Amino acid sequence: MSDEKPGHLTTALALAVVVFLQVPVIVVVLAAFSRTAYLTIPPQGLTFAWFGKVLSDPDYLDAIRLSLILAVGSTVLSLGLGIAAAYALFRRLVPASEAITSFLMAPLVFPSVVIGVALLQYYSLVGLRGSLAGLLVAHVVITVPYIVRAALASLSGLDMSVEEAARVLGADGVTAFRLVTLPLIKPGLVAGSLFAFITSLDNVPVTIFLLGARQQTLPVLIFTSVEHGVDPSVAAISTLLIAATGLALVLAERWTGFHRFV
Repeated sequence: MSDEKPGHLTTALALAVVVFLQVPVIVVVLAAFSRTAYLTIPPQGLTFAWFGKVLSDPDYLDAIRLSLILAVGSTVLSLGLGIAAAYALFRRLVPASEAITSFLMAPLVFPSVVIGVALLQYYSLVGLRGSLAGLLVAHVVITVPYIVRAALASLSGLDMSVEEAARVLGADGVTAFRLVTLPLIKPGLVAGSLFAFITSLDNVPVTIFLLGARQQTLPVLIFTSVEHGVDPSVAAISTLLIAATGLALVLAERWTGFHRFV
């Protein structure tokens, strides 16, 4: 009996923590279906009107479009740069690889506000503030570390003799990496890409400093909307984001089993 009690206690504690963490999500989802023009929990009636309002609002649609452009673009660029950097660092193809790795991981350590202010001052000097290219570069800066870390973790668990065998059999370096190494580290890259995409899509502290007068990303629009008053449309767009993120995670897990690299 004494051996079972700690197990039950641990399970109950873990369940309580999970429920506590999910309460804000449940509140937001329930508020999105309220008939009232203000947030109420429990919702007063059920309606999908707020979802229709969000998906027909030009401001929200433009913000969603810009956010997706930045998230997809930064993830693709980060994949290319991150894979190349991780492979070179892992194979010690560049000097001072440990120092370079620490430098690439720096955006994960520095506060996002500090990065945003620094980029704002630099962009003001070179004339990139408010440009799509400037925003994309900023998002690449904060997403590359996720790709590099995931790729390094995948490569560290890989038997590199497989790639060497491919070279012995006649494949050049690029072909051996593309056909042998890359498929083996794919689950880790999928995990890193998801984190990079979500980080870019959800970023406010860096983005808000670099947006032009007529630019709005979805997180920044939600942030400013909350400042001026909260209505169920904010809960509706948040619910859509939660559903999209959850669906993406489920599909990626079924496709690659990326949980081993998280």
